[in-house]
Amino acid sequence: MAIDPRNPDASYLSFWRDHHMCTLTTPRPDGTPHVVAVGVTYDPQGGFARVITNKHSRKVANVLAAGPEGARVAVCQVDKGRWATLEGIATIRTEAEVVADAVSRYAERYGRTPKPNPDRVVIEIALTRAMGRA
Repeated sequence: MAIDPRNPDASYLSFWRDHHMCTLTTPRPDGTPHVVAVGVTYDPQGGFARVITNKHSRKVANVLAAGPEGARVAVCQVDKGRWATLEGIATIRTEAEVVADAVSRYAERYGRTPKPNPDRVVIEIALTRAMGRA
């Protein structure tokens, strides 16, 4: 079911606010999918999903390898028969204020603040599509 990523219905948005682990799928340089478990925050008003991670991770390398226009990625979460996917163009953000905001959003969703990490970056996904059954 297609959903407007900037104007989701209440049940879809609520599902993205619940505590669920997600997957992030990025394209490897050879085009094959790289899928890993992550925490994701969803900001429909801004049109973004965000993943905090280490700048040395394979997922960051995959996004950077796609070039300055970014990489087409998807994040997904599942809970029994409910599921939700967000798709878009990912770029890497390193600015301290962007990282701090993403950490704050993560802490709000997941109920814990990650330990400080000087190598933390944000995979910021400019949303182009949403779908699911929440």
